[in-house]
Amino acid sequence: MVVQVVLVHGIRTSATMWRSQVAHLEGRGIPVHAIDLPGHGARMAETFTLEGAFATIDDAVTDAAARGPVLLAGHSMGGLLSVEYVGRENPPPVAGFIAASCTAIPRGLGLTTYRLLARGFDALPDRGMWLTNRVLDRTLPPETREDFGAGGYAFDTQDAALRSLSVLDLLAALRRIDVPLWFINGQYDQLRLNERLFVGVAQHAELIVVPRTSHLVSAMRPSVFNALLDVAIATIEQNARPERTPARSRPET
Repeated sequence: MVVQVVLVHGIRTSATMWRSQVAHLEGRGIPVHAIDLPGHGARMAETFTLEGAFATIDDAVTDAAARGPVLLAGHSMGGLLSVEYVGRENPPPVAGFIAASCTAIPRGLGLTTYRLLARGFDALPDRGMWLTNRVLDRTLPPETREDFGAGGYAFDTQDAALRSLSVLDLLAALRRIDVPLWFINGQYDQLRLNERLFVGVAQHAELIVVPRTSHLVSAMRPSVFNALLDVAIATIEQNARPERTPARSRPET
């Protein structure tokens, strides 16, 4: 059966952030579905809730699992939600998992500071988009520059989504994850704060740090991220192959 890929975006952005990955996978004939979480992208008018976010991920994974083994990949907030989802006590039908730019526990001073910064940007003229656009212009390559914001920015959802993340028990979830897991971080990503802890707690984790990238690792180095998707898919394909029973030797006559 063909590996099925489900992609979960980060906060403020939408499924469009994965355009490069979708094009790459479709070019390989790999079925892929990039979802919009509540309050984001095509669902901007909806209210974000953890229950709604988990239901969205589960619907996509369950649907994909009917056709083949599932590789789930999440970025930033989407990665944190996916850690909690894959690490449920009753494991969902996920055969492999990529957690990108999300090795930080969203609690305490770090989360409070992040929320304050987000509110500060939101209070600026044009909600800080002049600065956002300037940063993206300087850091993203032309082929992905428009993808990050093509589905719109979920300004009104951001604070509620950030606040909701504080209840996630990520370390307990990581301990329960029993499938191949890849942590992919940018070299200069601010969410590498608990990277060593995450890798140490997870059972089957590999850490990959992409040089010369920040938080938007999939958009800054799309060819590298796409190659890592290929590695994960190949691993799942290998694991899905039935083991051959060694042929019994014939008795000597």
